[in-house]
Amino acid sequence: MKQKNSKKLVLKGALILSVASLIAKVLSAFYRIPFENLVGNTGFYVYQQIYPIYGIGMTFALSGFPVFISKLIAEQPSEEEKLALSRQMFAILMVFSLVIFLGLRFFKHLIAQAMGDPALEILIANVAWMFLLMPFLAVGRGYYQGKFNMVPTAISQVSEQLVRVLVILLAALLFVQRQWSVYQMGAYAMLGATIGGLVAGLSFGRFYLRDFFKYPGAKIKLNAQTLVKRLASEGVIICLFASLMVLLQLVDSFTVKQALQAGGMFDEMAKEVKGTYDRAQPLVQLGLVVAVSFSSTLLPALTKSLQAKRMIEFRWTAKALLRISLGIGTAATVGLMLLMPQINTLLFGDANQSKTIAVYVFSVVLVTVISAYNSILQSLNQYRSTVVALIVAIFVKWLLNSYLILRLGIMGASVATILGLAAGLVVIMLALPVEVTGLLTENNYLIKLVLTTLTMIITTGCWIWCLNYFFNLTRLAVLIELLLAVPVGVVSFVLAAVAFKLFTLREWLVIPGGRKFIRLLSKINLSL
Repeated sequence: MKQKNSKKLVLKGALILSVASLIAKVLSAFYRIPFENLVGNTGFYVYQQIYPIYGIGMTFALSGFPVFISKLIAEQPSEEEKLALSRQMFAILMVFSLVIFLGLRFFKHLIAQAMGDPALEILIANVAWMFLLMPFLAVGRGYYQGKFNMVPTAISQVSEQLVRVLVILLAALLFVQRQWSVYQMGAYAMLGATIGGLVAGLSFGRFYLRDFFKYPGAKIKLNAQTLVKRLASEGVIICLFASLMVLLQLVDSFTVKQALQAGGMFDEMAKEVKGTYDRAQPLVQLGLVVAVSFSSTLLPALTKSLQAKRMIEFRWTAKALLRISLGIGTAATVGLMLLMPQINTLLFGDANQSKTIAVYVFSVVLVTVISAYNSILQSLNQYRSTVVALIVAIFVKWLLNSYLILRLGIMGASVATILGLAAGLVVIMLALPVEVTGLLTENNYLIKLVLTTLTMIITTGCWIWCLNYFFNLTRLAVLIELLLAVPVGVVSFVLAAVAFKLFTLREWLVIPGGRKFIRLLSKINLSL
């Protein structure tokens, strides 16, 4: 009975955390659209130059370190040891946070110069403050997650993002009303991270005020040196992999503007072009939310089958995770690419750099597959290949970025991102253990996916071509066009997936809404 209740608690907690994470991700993607509309491409450039620093810090405090700490907390047999471990981790993370905070504050001028824009210094100084909150948020979240109580973490996630978004949009509105400079606006927008963190910290007030200092004499078997080693290996690996796209954006922050200027572009124009290119970020984020939310339902089953040592079931679950992730990710990506001029115009007011953004959006497919493989390998406690893949992806992006921008213009930055991610994916696939090799090639899955995708491209492409005769690229017109085109894209992909048997009956059943879809097919005498 206790075991059943424990399983129910874990599943309920995972569901709460997944929903909260989804809400936080959607908020994090959507606010950038009104923000860009208010501050323009140059204002968006200023914000996006420093955003990767915030993004890395957020990953550390939101998902990376809490996951690592929760694992350690769950390993402790008594409440005294759980609290003793929390205090030790807090002390270690406080040192880590202070090093980052002081580094950003003291070297802000050098960092801004390396980004090619000394005026960014004030934004770097402001974003540094959020790192001082990281120990409070990471340990609080990790403690409660380790006890399978996901509610405080969920509340902190949503409240942090909501407050941060409100502060950022308020800064954008004041920029318009008071005619601030884009750098003033960016400086205040970056304070949203700290204010959001302070509000999120209220979720753990009870823990720090009442429980944190209980049992002061309690000790744990793990000493500080062992904890630091595990934090530097397992903890940092989880953090870095969770912030893969942010790290690639950080490379852009240090290279894109300078490369554009080296190619002959004036300073202001380079900022404008970089800001337009950065429109891809919220679209990629939304694409990943769609792809990952469909496949995340399989993660608990993956862990469960491995713990029970049912390797046949584990392999099937891993295969389903990969196939569903890649299938849904491809559909979302191709849809965004086909409709990019319309989406770009509707969201941002014009169709500038639509081809560049469309190429960048292809990263959704690659990151989706990399993330799925990472989940599978982490469940097998295999981290080395994913670390190597991460390093290779960032190195290839850094190596090619400036070179390709000088030859292809801003399109080169998108191409470098895709090549970096592709190189990382190749590294992972070459290092796969026997248990999970060939999962995507079984039953001609990749051929079926190509045929399904081609059907969607031809059907939707022809429909868009017809609609373009009747609609111009104005916001109202493209809204109507998208409302008419999106359902055609979805229906064509789904029907082609059924016709080519892209997913098995069992795979359809684990996709959210799959049961209702199967019932609908049976009513119209179609089978999978």
